[in-house]
Amino acid sequence: MSTASHNTVLVVDDDADIREAVQDILSFEGYAVAQAANGQEALTLLSGPHALRPCLILLDLMMPVMDGEEFVGRLQQEQRLAELPIILVTASGRAQLPGVRAILKKPFDMDVLLSAVGEHRH
Repeated sequence: MSTASHNTVLVVDDDADIREAVQDILSFEGYAVAQAANGQEALTLLSGPHALRPCLILLDLMMPVMDGEEFVGRLQQEQRLAELPIILVTASGRAQLPGVRAILKKPFDMDVLLSAVGEHRH
């Protein structure tokens, strides 16, 4: 997926089952969904000539290669990415990071996820 619409959600999680489940639910609700297995993959999707421009990022904190905290730090360094709303979806403790609008604790209820996406998307 190249350029995104205002209705695209980027799901960044190292668990493929979670990414697929979230994509199924969001797609059913009319959202386009892009997936990344870690922060580095997500940064690649968000940069370059065909950069993805999601309305929201659903972000896991604990991932290999580049974790959620480092990913948020990298987003904050680029003005065009710093304003993207982020919802943390994590099993770890709460983290206060720049750009984070909400935190969903894993396992999460799908209705809570949909409500948070609807409320916080850009």
